[in-house]
Amino acid sequence: MSFESAALRRVKPSATMAVSAKARMLQREGRDVIGLGAGEPDFDTPENIKEAAIRAIREGKTKYTDVDGIPELKEAICAKFARENGLAYKPSQVNVSPGGKPVIFNAFMATLSPGDEVIVPTPYWVSYPDMALLAGGEPVFVQTTAAKGFKVQPADLEAVITPRTRWLLLNSPSNPSGAAYTRAELKALGEVLLRHPQVWILTDDMYEHLVFDDFEFTTIAQVVPELYDRTLTMNGVSKAYAMTGWRIGYAAGPEPLIKLMAKVMSQSTSNPTSISQYAAVEALNGPQDFIKPNAKLFQERRDLVVSMLNQASGMYCPTPEGAFYVYPSVEKLIGRTAPTGKVIGNDEDFASELLEAEGVAVVHGAAFGLSPFFRISYATSNDVLEEACSRIQRFCGAVR
Repeated sequence: MSFESAALRRVKPSATMAVSAKARMLQREGRDVIGLGAGEPDFDTPENIKEAAIRAIREGKTKYTDVDGIPELKEAICAKFARENGLAYKPSQVNVSPGGKPVIFNAFMATLSPGDEVIVPTPYWVSYPDMALLAGGEPVFVQTTAAKGFKVQPADLEAVITPRTRWLLLNSPSNPSGAAYTRAELKALGEVLLRHPQVWILTDDMYEHLVFDDFEFTTIAQVVPELYDRTLTMNGVSKAYAMTGWRIGYAAGPEPLIKLMAKVMSQSTSNPTSISQYAAVEALNGPQDFIKPNAKLFQERRDLVVSMLNQASGMYCPTPEGAFYVYPSVEKLIGRTAPTGKVIGNDEDFASELLEAEGVAVVHGAAFGLSPFFRISYATSNDVLEEACSRIQRFCGAVR
C-alpha cells in the first residue's frame, strides 16, 4: 500500500539535492569525489551578520514573529528595493518566507487552481515545474537555445500564452545557465505581457548581485512599470550574503497577493526563524562592500571553468552573464563510448559515467528541462575547479 498522495505523485525529488547527497555519500565511503552540484557560495556568512544573530539570541528575540516577517525586515527590504532597483514598496506589500523556494510555493498555493498554467522557460531551476504541479497548476515550457543565450524570445513567449496562463516565471541571472536579461530584452518581453493582462510575472532575482563584465542588472517591474501591479519580485539573502542555511527569502508585490501568501503561511510554516530575520536586517542594512569583490572572484572562476571546459574534447561551454553556474553542451559526445564501454546515450549517461570514471559530480541537463547539457556550480575554490576540469578533460579525451 502506498501512502503517497496524488499531489505528490505528480512531482519528482530535486535532482540537484540528489546529486549533492550522492557525492557526500561516496565521500563518506572513501571515494575521491569532487561535488559540483550544490548551488551555494563557499564563502562564510560575514561576521557582522553573524553577530546580529547572536545579539538577537541574547536579547531574547527567539519567539514567534508576525507570520510573514518582522516590521524591521520588511522596512529593510523596502529600502533595498528603492535603493538598488528603483522600486517603491510599502511594508504591507512585502512577504518574508523561510527561503526563496517557499516564496514561490506560497505564491502558487495562493493563486493556482486546477488547470491554471505556469510558463517555465527551459532550462529551469529544477523546482519550478514541480512547485506548480504541487499547487495544482500545469507547467508549460517555452524552449530557449544556447544560440540565443538561453533567453526566451518574445515570439516564443507569445506562442505559449493561453487564456489559462496565470504566471510567467522569469529567472535572471538564471540557474542553471547563468543567462541574464538586458534591459532591452526585458522590455521586449514586457511588450508581449502587456497584451495579456491575465498573466502575472514572478521574477526570481536571487542572483542579482552576481553579474559579470559590467552587466547592468534590471528587473522587469523596474523596466516596464506598467507591469508593477501584476509582478511579484522575489529575492533573498542566500547567494549575495552567503546565507543559504539561514533560510530567508523575500518578495514584494500587490498587497492582495501578499495577504494571500501570508494566509498560506499561517496554516503551513508560520513565520521564518526569528533569529535569521534579525540577521537578514543586518545583511540588507549593513555594509555591502564585500559583494562586488565576491562577484569578481566568481567572475574569475567562471573564466577559468569556461576556458578549461572549452578545451575538453567534444564539449562546448557558453560564457554566462551571471550566477555561479555554467551549462555546457555534450551534444558531440552523445552516441560515443565511455571508458567503461557504455555508450553515452544522453546527458544523464554522461554525468553518471563522469562520476564513475573520474569522481566528478555534476547535474545532467534533463533535470533542468534542456538536453544535452549539464550544470556545474563553480562556487568552490580555484584549485578544486582546476582539478575537476582537468578530470573532465581527461574523461572527454578517453571517450571514443
